[in-house]
Amino acid sequence: MMSCCVALLLTFSSVSAVRRALNSITDLRSVGFGQSVPEQSLWLLHWFANEIDIDINGEISLIFDPHSGDYGSHHYRNDEQLLEPRPRGYQYYSLGNIHREGSLRLPHHVFQLEHEAGNRARIIIRVREPNHGWRTSQRIDRVYITQHYGTSEHRGTDYDPQYTYEITADLLRAISKFSMDSNDINLLMSLRDHFRSSADDSQLSEMRNTWGDLACLGLLLFIVIQKSNSSHKHNRWQPSQRSNTLSDTVVNITESRQHNAFVSPESFNSTLQDNNTCVRCFCVVFGVSVIFGLLYLAYSLIY
Repeated sequence: MMSCCVALLLTFSSVSAVRRALNSITDLRSVGFGQSVPEQSLWLLHWFANEIDIDINGEISLIFDPHSGDYGSHHYRNDEQLLEPRPRGYQYYSLGNIHREGSLRLPHHVFQLEHEAGNRARIIIRVREPNHGWRTSQRIDRVYITQHYGTSEHRGTDYDPQYTYEITADLLRAISKFSMDSNDINLLMSLRDHFRSSADDSQLSEMRNTWGDLACLGLLLFIVIQKSNSSHKHNRWQPSQRSNTLSDTVVNITESRQHNAFVSPESFNSTLQDNNTCVRCFCVVFGVSVIFGLLYLAYSLIY
């Protein structure tokens, strides 16, 4: 009886703690992204979906090297058994840590939101390691979104299984339709109709004006979050105002540096005059010191 219990315990311990796989935009809406999962998870996932290659068979290939630390990546050991044990020849990597070297390669909007939200959202990938050296692409057979526990929960760097989901190739392909650098109104209308969004033409125009080249990301947030939090449907997709404040601060610092770097001819001449005065004073003091020294030496020799 005891051996059966042990075997059953080992069986359960080998199963991952992932809640379920998300296969479509509808699945994203159903898990409650507007309340339970922070927006930066969706921002990070949108970037990732546009940074990989997916072939017609659903095979996912990386176009960067996670082993070198690109995009804040590092090995994930799965010590807390959040995910299923990795097969031989595979490795887990975590992406999105803005405090690690290489994270500056993340798009600015992703980096900034992650900074504002506490650097908790992560993507975990399972990569098939190449047999010999580095190849131009590496295959992925698992993708997950997750997040660290909040600091108030005192769980260290563990990931929270309640907010851990597997992301299928079909969902990544759907998200990649929301381009990273386009605000074409025809594309926005096509995406709205394809994913049956309730956004009207005026809202699409407002997204273009607010998000610029990231208008497709704005629409994706609107589609996902509006369904799970209808009370915020008109403002949840708008970017943080703190980003504008940061931009203004950068501009002010730049202008200040440029102002301080510019020296007018009058100021330059005045500086030269001050410097010449200092040199003349030094020469006078030095000359007087030499004369007194010689007089003292002569007095000593005579007496």
